[in-house]
Amino acid sequence: MTTSDLTLPQDRAGTRAERGRGLRRPRVMGAGKQLDAGPVTYVVLTVFALVSLAPLVWTAIAASRTDRRLAETPPPLWFGGNLFKNLQAAWEQAGLGTAMVNSTLVAGTITVSTVLFSTLAGFAFAKLRFRFSGVLLLLTIGTMMIPPQLAVVPLYLWMSDLGWSNQLQTVVLPTLVTAFGTFFMRQYLVQALPTELIEAARVDGASSLRVVWHVVFPAARPAMAVLGLLTFVFAWNDFLWPIIALNQQNPTVQVALNGLGTGYVPDQAVIMAGALLGTLPLLIAFLLFGKQIVGGIMAGAIKG
Repeated sequence: MTTSDLTLPQDRAGTRAERGRGLRRPRVMGAGKQLDAGPVTYVVLTVFALVSLAPLVWTAIAASRTDRRLAETPPPLWFGGNLFKNLQAAWEQAGLGTAMVNSTLVAGTITVSTVLFSTLAGFAFAKLRFRFSGVLLLLTIGTMMIPPQLAVVPLYLWMSDLGWSNQLQTVVLPTLVTAFGTFFMRQYLVQALPTELIEAARVDGASSLRVVWHVVFPAARPAMAVLGLLTFVFAWNDFLWPIIALNQQNPTVQVALNGLGTGYVPDQAVIMAGALLGTLPLLIAFLLFGKQIVGGIMAGAIKG
């Protein structure tokens, strides 16, 4: 007996009637089957990729030319032969060796602390019951509406009282945890972390520390990866507070690059070479960890 023999008579009659009228039943796509991208999709994605890469490509082209050539019309549209010369000049003039180390320490410390504390705070707001939790969450979100420029003067006075002027901890301390990170992790854990899983761990005798380490962190890993990447990029590119708190003797990358623009006639090619050097660590970090981050996002989406 075949599958067709098990078909109900009504279904057979309906199928014959549909064939007689020239009708076809809609085909239902199987679960897990991928959709094929059409030519329009490739065109749109190509345009977006070119537009996104255009500033970086232009920076590299300008860094490989001379300042006189950049002032000419039309501007150069292809690479020149002065790239390594300009990179060396920018590295030496801005002291980028010390700046790279400082930015790595600052951005790495801020990233680790923000991901850790934001995950803990987000878990508390998402799954723990305590008094005034809603009010505290609203206050935390409300701090995101305050312009950071308003905190510059009191923050600088506070750091001066601590004796931390021109030191890296001045840049690290104000951003050890962020309201955005807390809200981001809270929203993720509300959906991705079942309350029953926490209760099961409690029944098995797990302490709060074991619940966080063995239950919360594995569930929050995709969101932690995304938050870590966003935090690292923000900390690396931060300019306003570092330029106030630090000087050229102990700079981050952005503070060091600010010194390239000094002089009666700034060399635009050298400035572009410095900007290219300051961008390379971010590109390397994304190339190394981008696949893991995207894979973590997809894993979290499938589990949810």
